[in-house]
This record gives sequence, structure tokens and C-alpha cells, in this order.
Amino acid sequence: MPNTKTVVPFTGTKEQEAKLQAVIAEHKEQKGALMPVLQKAQEIYGYLPIEVQEMVAAGLGIPLEEVYGVSTFYSQFTLNPKGKYRISVCLGTACYVKGSGDLFNKLSEKLGIQSGMCTPDGRFSLDACRCVGACGLAPVLMVNDEVYGRLTVDDLDGILEKYK
Repeated sequence: MPNTKTVVPFTGTKEQEAKLQAVIAEHKEQKGALMPVLQKAQEIYGYLPIEVQEMVAAGLGIPLEEVYGVSTFYSQFTLNPKGKYRISVCLGTACYVKGSGDLFNKLSEKLGIQSGMCTPDGRFSLDACRCVGACGLAPVLMVNDEVYGRLTVDDLDGILEKYK
């Protein structure tokens, strides 16, 4: 099967890099500096692409493998950019039995991306989540912080249209 992964090019700015370098300098001599530096790096860039991981590794004088290992181990970090509109489809039990799997699959098809990915234009990202605490509205999806419930696949075009 061919690789269909959509790659959004890294678009870091000099200002972001300067902020990151300042954070690295502030923490460089501290024991356990990697976690707080990665947290700040993700705040600055929104995610931790390889280019940012390389800057952190070089700045802290630690192997890139260690930076990558921490970046991929903790769920608070993401290696992929998030879209302007972050779509999360609940795949928890209540939502799943009411069809959220179909919603997720249809969104993936419509957007041309898989879970954890971002559309090439940076508009939408798609993720699955386990529960948003709105089981009575199942099936549920969220776009950023807006909750949509009692959905069918026929509702998706209207929801996406609001964000185009």
C-alpha cells in the first residue's frame, strides 16, 4: 500500500526559534531540563517536528534519540501539527455503539487524512478521543471546544462547511 501520509511542511519563524533558544538557554544547566524545554517548545510551535527536536537536542547537548523518545512517550506531546480547526471524534463505548466509528471514517475520507494528521492547508486536523463527557448526546464530535451531538454521517458536510 503506498504511503498516503499528508506532510505539512515545517514553517517555523525566526521569532519562534529565538524564543526556543531563550528557553533552552534558561534551562540548559538544570538537571531534568528536557521536559520543561519540550513543553515550552510545543507551546511555541504547537507541535514538535523533527526540526524542533534537533534544535532542542543540540541546544541541551543530548542525543536526538533521547529527545525523540521523550517526545513520543508522553501523550501531551504531538509530532504532527494541529489544524486551525481540531476535530476530535469520540470513540468511547457510548458513542461507538451509536456510530461514531462511521463518523470518524467518513471524516477521514472527506478530509483525506488519517488520525493524528492535518490537512495540507492547515485548516483541519483529525483525532480520535475516548470520552468527552457528553455520552447522552452520543455520537459526539468536537471542533476545537464546540460539541456536536446526536450525529449521523449526513450531518458532517454541514459541520465542515461552517469552518471553511
